[in-house]
Parts: sequence; structure tokens; C-alpha cells
Amino acid sequence: MFNSPKEIAQNYIATGVAKTKLPVSKMLILGILAGMFIALASAGQTFASASLTGSMSRYISAFIFPVGLAMVLIAGSELFTGNNLIVISVLEKEAKLTGMLKNWFFVYIGNFIGSIIIALLVVYSDSGSFFGNEVGGTIINTAAYKTSLSFQDALLRGILCNILVCIAVWMSFAAKDIAGKFLALFMPIWLFVMLAFEHSIANMYYIPAGLFASRNPAYLAAADLTGNFRTLTWGT
Repeated sequence: MFNSPKEIAQNYIATGVAKTKLPVSKMLILGILAGMFIALASAGQTFASASLTGSMSRYISAFIFPVGLAMVLIAGSELFTGNNLIVISVLEKEAKLTGMLKNWFFVYIGNFIGSIIIALLVVYSDSGSFFGNEVGGTIINTAAYKTSLSFQDALLRGILCNILVCIAVWMSFAAKDIAGKFLALFMPIWLFVMLAFEHSIANMYYIPAGLFASRNPAYLAAADLTGNFRTLTWGT
């Protein structure tokens, strides 16, 4: 058994209202946790990419990333991209616009802090040395690629990604058990990774991790130092 689309909408409206009423301290702490969960999934995806070649790398990586959103939803943390659905509660006049914007602001900051924490821990724990420093090289290559995207490409891929993220969150509300939630969210998230769309919170891990890793000469030697590498700066 699962919830109907009408029941999903009703449930999410109530959830959205509750999210806007969280104390700022909880928005930040739960945002930090969500940032850490997404970053850990991103790190796992990088390890898979470093250990495999060709199309198989993308397939396996896409299977790993949904674990991040599963941790967010099942553990009950706050993720900016999923919380974009709060707009439903606002349109239904159940939540205030100011409450939604406050949630987005503090959760976004929390997500960034959590992502930076994991990026620092992964890089400075020497995890990049796995597979003959291939993990470190992949961390740098991934960040360089993402910072080389044009504004238009990054924006449109971000929109496409969040359509699928919001659908994944929406579908998870159809399930009445943990297994059902994971199965519901899995395919939309797998799809956006396969299509190489851009997840803003995941990029809060990928790009800083690349910047940190680029300070290690061994990782730099394992990276593919193409023209994209010069785009890897805090500014980009």
C-alpha cells in the first residue's frame, strides 16, 4: 500500500509548514547533517569513479549517490534542494513566504558547512591515496570539470537536477515504510547522476574537495591536468 498523489500533497503541505517553523539553530544543525550525508555519498561516488573506467564508472557511481538522499530523508535532516518543495505549502497559503525563505537561507548555509567538513576530512585523511592516488586525481578532475562549466550550462543542469530531486522527495512521501522510501527515491536520483546534471549541494563537496586536494603534489600528478585545471579556484 502507498499514499495517493492527493495524500502525498496533503502530507507534504503539513511537512513544509513544520519546516518553516523550525528554530534557526535546528535549521542549521539539521542542514549541516544533510550536507554531510550528501557529501559522503559524493565521496563514495568519487571512489567508484576512480576504481572503474568507461561507462561502467558512471553506472556504478549513479547507484551509489541515492544513498545520500536516503540518509537525509530517513534520518530527518534538512536539505536545501529537497526543501524547495516548501513552495507548495506557500502556494496553498499554509506557510508564509518569509518562513520559506528563512528555511532556505539557513539550511543552505548548514548544507555548505556540512559539505566542507566532509571535504576536509576526506582529503586530509589521505583517502585520496587509494588506487595509487587515483582517488585524489579524480577529486581534482571532478572539481576542475565542474568549475569549467559555463553559467548557462551550470544553471540549466541545476534546474534539471532539482526537478528530479524534488520528484524523488515527492515519491518518497508515497511510501509508508523505509524500504519503500528508498525504492521510490532511488531511480530519479540515479537518473540525474547518469545524465550528468548538477546538484548544488553535492558541488559544495566536490569543488572544495578538489581545491583542498590540489594542494597535494601526489594527487596533482594523478590528475588529468588539462586546460580545465586553471578554472579550479575559489572564485569559479
